[in-house]
Amino acid sequence: MTDTNTQDRSSFSGHLGFILASAGSAVGLGNIWRFPYLAAKDGGGLFIVIYLILAVTFGFALLTTEIAIGRKTRKGPLSAYKRIDKRFSFIGILACLVPIIILPYYCTIGGWVLKYLSMYVTGNGAKTVAEGFFGGFISKLYEPIIWFVIFFALTAAAIISGVEKGIEKVSKILMPILVVMVIGISLFSLTLSHTDANGVTRTGLQGLKVYVVPSFEGITVSKFLSVVMDAMGQLFFSISVAMGIMVAYGSYAKPEVNLEKSINHIEIFDTAIAFLAGLMIIPAVYAFAGKEGMSAGPGLIFANLPKVFNSMGTLGLFIGAVFFIIVAVAAITSSISVMEAIVSSAIDHFKWSRLRSSIYVSIYTFIFGVIVCLGYNKLYFELHLPTGTAQVLDLMDYISNSVFMPLVALSTSILIGWIAKPEYIIDEVTLGGVKFSRAALYKVMIKYIVPIMLVCLLINSAGIIKF
Repeated sequence: MTDTNTQDRSSFSGHLGFILASAGSAVGLGNIWRFPYLAAKDGGGLFIVIYLILAVTFGFALLTTEIAIGRKTRKGPLSAYKRIDKRFSFIGILACLVPIIILPYYCTIGGWVLKYLSMYVTGNGAKTVAEGFFGGFISKLYEPIIWFVIFFALTAAAIISGVEKGIEKVSKILMPILVVMVIGISLFSLTLSHTDANGVTRTGLQGLKVYVVPSFEGITVSKFLSVVMDAMGQLFFSISVAMGIMVAYGSYAKPEVNLEKSINHIEIFDTAIAFLAGLMIIPAVYAFAGKEGMSAGPGLIFANLPKVFNSMGTLGLFIGAVFFIIVAVAAITSSISVMEAIVSSAIDHFKWSRLRSSIYVSIYTFIFGVIVCLGYNKLYFELHLPTGTAQVLDLMDYISNSVFMPLVALSTSILIGWIAKPEYIIDEVTLGGVKFSRAALYKVMIKYIVPIMLVCLLINSAGIIKF
């Protein structure tokens, strides 16, 4: 039964509001640059096929678990796990630490997006392709901090406004805009053609082939396992699990919301946007820069794509502006969900008001966001991690994404699979007589497959065994 002691808790207005807010959380920077990069690196269609299989099995199990935990307990992540079993209250602490670590550096990157958007909107997009522009910008003392503050202010405003009037309202406005823009740019990307200095002509349709046709060139068992690890890691970004967000959003879902139907819609929406993000980026980059144009991380959208836009002439300013609007919308809807996971935990645990919780979260986010910005100048240092050389932002990203998130997911699968039992979740999904068509798959995944896969991911992330 759903906890009735918190029936006055804020909630989404209904099915659509819950889906759009959850999808808004899932569709973020990870979908825009990380999914296309991994697809290009890991054999195009091969990565996509593996990702799809994992999404409807591994991702489905984790997403169902977290949303159902949230609705059943009517609590944010810090309190929800304790309500299931006090011995596993540490999961709530870890799940809350993840967004606490992510929020400052995510908003810093969001500030970078707004900076580039301003360049294209003011007709100065060509300046972004100058040698060292990106590095020069992020290493400045004050400008990155200003853009970080602007981005975070937009995020905080939505959170302070509340669940229905803030988070849901923003999602209902921004998500349809995002979908229309992504589809439009994706179709335009396929029409592109470019002849380089050597007289070689490449087209967007050729780039589409690179993207969707599975490539088995150089594939070994080790390489295949590496692709699986990449796809599994991407799922954490794509569906926002293991960071307390879906527990928080699940706690705002009304009892009459059909959870399985909602989860199916979130999976479809997220996967479609991730695929379209690749369709938007890979054909364009391939046409103008070939396979060598694909690079990891922020370099893809802050270095390589501006070169593509610049090659389009005047049209490139418009396309670049639309592209960075898309990225900004995706970043803001995701940062809202990250902050909400923290605020909801503070409200539940400390019994603070939403305003008071938001103010406290804003203070610490400002402090650590400034530290992240200064990590490229005054506070610059280098560490060597299993993922490579790192400074402040990379270190925070590694701790949250490569260590804490797999630990949260693994601990959750053990708690639900073996302690509380899968029926704990299944009972919530079938509340009110709703049918759970994938109940058998869920039991197998949460008890056996998910824990094994997460142990492998942790071993790989720690560098103990690299696939």
